[in-house]
Amino acid sequence: MNGAATSSSAGMLEAMSPPDAALVRRLVEAALDEDGARRDVTTRALVGPDQRGAGVFVAKGQGVVAGLPVAAAVFAALDPSLSWRPLLNEGAVASPGDELARVEGPLAPILSGERVALNFLQRLSGIATATRRCVDAVAGLPVRILDTRKTTPGLRALERYAVRVGGGHNHRFNLSDGALIKDNHLAAGRARGLTVAGVVREARAGVPHTLRIEVEVTAFEEAEEALAAGADVLLLDNMSLSEMRRVAAMASIYEGRAGGRDVLLEASGGVTLDNVRAVAETGVDVISIGALTHSAPALDISLDVAAEA
Repeated sequence: MNGAATSSSAGMLEAMSPPDAALVRRLVEAALDEDGARRDVTTRALVGPDQRGAGVFVAKGQGVVAGLPVAAAVFAALDPSLSWRPLLNEGAVASPGDELARVEGPLAPILSGERVALNFLQRLSGIATATRRCVDAVAGLPVRILDTRKTTPGLRALERYAVRVGGGHNHRFNLSDGALIKDNHLAAGRARGLTVAGVVREARAGVPHTLRIEVEVTAFEEAEEALAAGADVLLLDNMSLSEMRRVAAMASIYEGRAGGRDVLLEASGGVTLDNVRAVAETGVDVISIGALTHSAPALDISLDVAAEA
């Protein structure tokens, strides 16, 4: 337990790397097509092809900046001749009035790409901001803050990237990345006469040997049963603080016995900024928070445009 929160500087650099460029281009193209950016009737009617201008992204609220490379890709897709210059680093904390980036060149593609670029930048910065607040709340404790699969369909890679920019870590990317036995899987097993141990045995026999077996539990007795059944990870779902402490103490005793194996404890469900530190202090290794991606408010950002005559 509690070995999950350490990370090297090389790991942090990797975490800050933007998503695959080809994926970003596909997502940007889909968003531009959805917005009709190349069929912008207003801009076509009012802005000449030779008119130039510049736009500056300005923070209206305080938060962590994430998504600058994606916003840059929006304008590059519309007109490669546009000049893009970031004015803050990805992951920096912006205050109201801070300038984040500048785009300059032909005015029409700046206006046509404005909303899509802002949508990406505001959404990803909001996720990074929410994540950073939770990470800061547990500072000094050996615990990691994780996201979940509760993401916007199609945007999971970008939203998970924003979590990393905010200092958090990623849970499994999709259903093929990890074996997580949830309550409905256990119910399906019980319908066939299987105990928790039987379900864990079937899972271990049916998934690659490289994957950990995680079991969702909601009470101390279930955690005890799952641990005895050979689970590698216990997902403590909506448990009280006192029950989480009991499970952590049990896991520590188990690991200290001869032949005992390391067990990872994940807390999830009902975690908020107000209680995340108390949850971390129970002795869990990781805390997964769906709200980082499904409920993070967008960071307020505007694009101030100046047109040349």
